[in-house]
Formats: sequence, structure tokens, C-alpha cells
Amino acid sequence: MAEVAVVDGLDEAAVDEHAASVVADAGSIDISLNLVPRGDVQGIPLVEMSVEDYVRPITTGITTNFITARAAARHMVAQGSGVILALDSGSAQGSPMMGATGSIDAALDTYIRNLAVEIGPHGVRALGIWVAGIPETFTPKKLSAVNNQLPAGPEMVQNVLDGLKEARMTKRSPRLAEVARTLAFLASDDAMGITGTFVNVTSMFPS
Repeated sequence: MAEVAVVDGLDEAAVDEHAASVVADAGSIDISLNLVPRGDVQGIPLVEMSVEDYVRPITTGITTNFITARAAARHMVAQGSGVILALDSGSAQGSPMMGATGSIDAALDTYIRNLAVEIGPHGVRALGIWVAGIPETFTPKKLSAVNNQLPAGPEMVQNVLDGLKEARMTKRSPRLAEVARTLAFLASDDAMGITGTFVNVTSMFPS
């Protein structure tokens, strides 16, 4: 059974210590993926949004991704191999009523691309996927977390999922298993030639 360590993703000393501990125990860090919640608030016009609600997901999202990727990259560069994966909704190209989601997605997209250029010569890759609205993980609780003004019951969740499906180029939503397989492929040796980019699993926005 895999061990699970609880580490504060905003605490750089704790993350660095955890990364060093993993290398000491396992000999290497092969894959890093950050899925720390950012605290996005959506469904409110930008002109009506508070500074706190707009800034929080940007600060939290880029800080945790920077800290975890940096900690992993330092060890990966030393060992000459490794893959840093990122995930966001692909909303950077213009997504109204999404609060700061587009802004933090843009920041993360740029960070990963720049990181890939710097660590690529050392045999380390950095890349990500764009994905949002996965049916198996989209719950009333999660909908309320981003927009507490919506009556986030099962019917509302289904309405949102139906709307997302219609907005997708393929008119279908990616399943959780498909997302997992995509990430596994990108982290594998079969994808050794792919870095510094994002794979569009969301299928709503052109890459």
C-alpha cells in the first residue's frame, strides 16, 4: 500500500523537506503533479468581485505550483530525469464569469512553459493538461465552493454538466479514467518528445 504524507503546499520548507525525504527513501522523484485547491470563485462579474476573491486563487495556485514543482525539479535535474505535470481548466483565452480562473490558468501555463525550457536540457520535462467539469468529480459541494449563489443540488449540477458538454468540440465530457490515462501517458517514456505544452483534454478551447 502506498504511503501518504500530509504536507502544506504553501510551506516551502515543508515541501522541500518532503521531497528530500522521498529521494532519501526511494532514490528519486519521477513524477510531480500538483492538485492543491485554489479557492476559485466563479459566477460573479469581475466588476462586482472582491479583491480577496479575485487574488486568492491566483496567489494560492501559482505559489503551490511553484513550490512543489521547484522542489521536485531540483532533484530531477540532479538525477537527469523526471516529469512535472500541471493541470488547469484552459480558461486563459477568455472565459467570462469565471473570476480569477482564467488569470491563474494563464500564469500556470506560462510558468510550466518557461520551466520546461530551463530544465529540458537536463532531461526533465514539464507539461500539463487542460481539463474541467469531469462528471465523476463534479458534485454539489464543489459547485457551491466556487459559487455559493447557485442552488447547488443534483439538478443544478446536471444542468452545468450538460452545458459543458454542449460547449465542448466533441460534445462529450472526458471521464476520470481518460484523464488518468492521459496523465499516465504524458509521464511515460512514450511521451519523451513532449514538453513545454498543454494537452487539451477539455475539448472546449483550441490549443
